[in-house]
Amino acid sequence: MLRVGLHLGWGVATAAVFYPLLDRPKRLELKRRWSAQLLLMLGLGCRVAGAFPSGPRLVVANHVSWLDIFVLNSISPAAFVCKADVRDWPVIGWLCEKTETVFLPRGSRSAARDTAVQIAQRLTEGWLVAAFPEGTTSEGQGVLPFHSALLQGALDAQKPVQPVGLRYLGSDGKSTGAAAYCGETSLLQSLWRIAQAPAIVVDVQILPPITDAVHRRELSSRSREQIVAALAGGEAISAASAEAFNESLGELVAAQ
Repeated sequence: MLRVGLHLGWGVATAAVFYPLLDRPKRLELKRRWSAQLLLMLGLGCRVAGAFPSGPRLVVANHVSWLDIFVLNSISPAAFVCKADVRDWPVIGWLCEKTETVFLPRGSRSAARDTAVQIAQRLTEGWLVAAFPEGTTSEGQGVLPFHSALLQGALDAQKPVQPVGLRYLGSDGKSTGAAAYCGETSLLQSLWRIAQAPAIVVDVQILPPITDAVHRRELSSRSREQIVAALAGGEAISAASAEAFNESLGELVAAQ
C-alpha cells in the first residue's frame, strides 16, 4: 500500500509539473507507463483479447471499477469521459482533471449534448476517447442499460465506436467482486480490498468496431449487445495468458 501511495503522489507531481510541458505522444506514453505501473503494484493480472486499430475512435466499455480507466490506459491511452463526481475522488479525481478527462454533469440533457460536442471535437483532433455508457459502476455480474447521448459524438465526428468488455476474475477463474467500486464503498476501502485479494485477473475483450450505425440508439444497443455476448461467452482466463500480458507491462515499466 505504501508503494501505491507513493506512486499516486508521483502521479500528482508529474501531472502538476511535467505533464503540461509534454506534447501529445509523450503525454500518452507517460499515461500508459504510469497506469501499467499501478496495475503491477496492485498485483493485477491482465488478459487482452483483440487489439485496438489505429486512428481515433470512441471506446465504450462496461463499468465495474475505478481500475477500468487504468486498465484501458495501460493498453491504449485515451481521453476519458467521466461523471462529474469523479472530480471528488481523492487523488484520482485530481489526476483525471489534469489529463484530458471530459467531465459529464449529472441529470442534464443539455450537459450531455455539450459533452457529446466535446467528444466529437476530441475525436476530430485525433484522440482516442473512452466512455462508460452505463453511467455508473456495477458489481460486474451483468451490464446495465447504456445511455446513448454520449455516442452522438462519434456520429457527429464520423468515427467508429469500439466496444470493450471488462470483467474481473478471482484465482478460481470465476467473477469476483473484489475490484467492484459501487454502493457505499469508499475509494480507500476499495483499494484495501483489491490489495488484500489473493489474485485478480481482468479480462479485456476488444470487440469489432461499429462503423455503419446511423443513430445513437442503434450504436448504444449494438455496442451493449456485443459486450454482453462477449462477457457471457468468454473463455476462462489461464494463468499463462495473464502472466504473458503482465510481462509486457513489466517490460514497458522497465524501459522507462
